[in-house]
Amino acid sequence: MAASDFHALLREAIGLEPASIGAAAVDRAVQQRMRACRLKDADAYRALLEASASELQALIEAVVVPETWFFRDPEAFAALARVAITAGPDTMLRVLSLPCSTGEEPYSIAMALLDAGVVPERFHIEAVDISARALAVAAQGVYGRNAFRGGGLEFRDRHFAAVPDGLRLSEPVRTRVRFRQGNIFAAGFELDTNGYDAIFCRNLLIYFDRPTQDRAVAVLERLLAPAGLLFVGPSETGLLMSHGFSSAQWPLAFAFRRPGARADLSVVPPRRAAPTRPTPARPIARPVPRPNPAPSPLPMPAPAWTSPVVDDMARAALLADQGRLEEAARLCEAHLRAHGASADGFALMGLIRDAGGATAEAAGFYRKALYLDHAHAGALSHLALLLEKQGDVSGAQRLRDRARRRQAEGGAA
Repeated sequence: MAASDFHALLREAIGLEPASIGAAAVDRAVQQRMRACRLKDADAYRALLEASASELQALIEAVVVPETWFFRDPEAFAALARVAITAGPDTMLRVLSLPCSTGEEPYSIAMALLDAGVVPERFHIEAVDISARALAVAAQGVYGRNAFRGGGLEFRDRHFAAVPDGLRLSEPVRTRVRFRQGNIFAAGFELDTNGYDAIFCRNLLIYFDRPTQDRAVAVLERLLAPAGLLFVGPSETGLLMSHGFSSAQWPLAFAFRRPGARADLSVVPPRRAAPTRPTPARPIARPVPRPNPAPSPLPMPAPAWTSPVVDDMARAALLADQGRLEEAARLCEAHLRAHGASADGFALMGLIRDAGGATAEAAGFYRKALYLDHAHAGALSHLALLLEKQGDVSGAQRLRDRARRRQAEGGAA
């Protein structure tokens, strides 16, 4: 029994492209489960997998290793909060987190909305994951230090209390999320038949090969309400644009609307403000729950692009999103002349030329961006898509592998 047979089985079951996490990682998981089942023969284990749904699930659990934390890519949560604020007091916001892993993402959504002053009755969050083990952690709502990263951890004091095993999330937040087990590729996979106003599907598509990515995007489009928003990871934006999705034009939120959608559910663009230094998180000294303060409106965070130098880049990106490609190119070129070479500037020029059909020129700009920043997620993903269109499948795969490794390390474009 060849290792590739187990790789094919996992690809069929959950869409996993073994190269995305390393074939060796899949092989180790197979060996781990064979030892647990006291089997030494690979053929016998394959027969067990075909006969036992529970053992197949156990193998999936051994392969899927969650890597997430609260408020990862905070601009996405702030954008959703602004959607809820501007949608009106009578609007019910339906949100899906897929995959939800151990719960940090859907709970971050709930905290962002509650802190924005959105009453609990106005939003409904569903969270789906293939891993029963991850869902059990999410249902418990107790988290260790690794779930809290970066600055701006004030939410920790508002919504968590210390317990012997870590920090327990408050019940008002936990009750706003409904968890369930599910597989996006399962026959008849269906959730809210009315569609979701927002779907968070971030850093899942990078683990699939291109045909499987196309299948997943089709499912997500079916689940998304006509005016809904799809939030993805930075390395997945090129894939959505190749399917006709359009950017919502909010820097660093990585939010998209389905093809042909009207922006009926919109966010007021954030005003630019001077960046502020994050307030250091205070330790929680006692395992005594404290009442939550009265909710107050949550401002959009200061975008990463705040200086006059980078404002040119933001305006160029907006022009490109509006289809004004030549204007965007002139502004971006002027920025590069005035302020020197930058990976972001070259990557944006690549996007502009790519959108205009100048693929050779676009590839050159993407490569310039990668020369300055070898892990630039946007340049990696868009150049991979361009190479794939040109028939260089192996070259595209190598770039996607680099983007996946970068994402697994917690990097962002």
